[in-house]
Amino acid sequence: MSFLNVSPPPQEVIAMEPESLAPLILRYLQQQPADSINRYNFSLIGDQSSSYQTLTQAQRNEYGERLMEAWMYLERQGFLAPRPGQSGDWMFITRKGRAVVEDQDFETYRQAHLLPAEILDPILLQKVRPTFIVGDYDTAVFQAFKEVEVRVRKKAKLSESVFGVDLMRRAFRSADGILTDKTSPTGEQVARMEFFAGAIGMCKNPSSHRDVAINAKEASDLIHTANHLLRVVDSLPDLP
Repeated sequence: MSFLNVSPPPQEVIAMEPESLAPLILRYLQQQPADSINRYNFSLIGDQSSSYQTLTQAQRNEYGERLMEAWMYLERQGFLAPRPGQSGDWMFITRKGRAVVEDQDFETYRQAHLLPAEILDPILLQKVRPTFIVGDYDTAVFQAFKEVEVRVRKKAKLSESVFGVDLMRRAFRSADGILTDKTSPTGEQVARMEFFAGAIGMCKNPSSHRDVAINAKEASDLIHTANHLLRVVDSLPDLP
């Protein structure tokens, strides 16, 4: 039985994002003989169902492209891997792939697209994104803003006894902030200080004291904010 027989109607598939279509493909593959999973063979639709036959050639091309986009998403996430010792496009479902299907816990992995790896600070990519992907959102946010705190302290060469909102105000206050951009207008200097202090106060401090209920979209927005703050810090000149 081809995937088209068990998938949503082709028109719906064409409109789906890879993150939404991939779980359906993975569950379909798990039901197939283990030695039959092949990327090229999967791309050969060859179905004569009425829903497929009503598609134009352009739509059929789009349908096939959506399947391959979702398949490659599965490979990038480590749910599918090349079968050892075999050439061509033979694949197998990884332990990670089997576990996520058995637990029906694909939703957390679908959220990975909210934090594109290519735009993240290297430390956030290494420490924060893996935590985010497994659904531990409050910890991921805490880790992101902890990195902001660490980077500001290091750039300003301040003691570890200074932390949190106080650290941000000491580093960026208009009158004598160690990292204050004296070439910018006073209003912008104050705004930058308040931006850093407010971000730490609102995003890092609550998570360090208690469990904070937060969803994937909210967490990704906050982590992107931390990512921006890190870029600002990295753009500042090093102190002598």
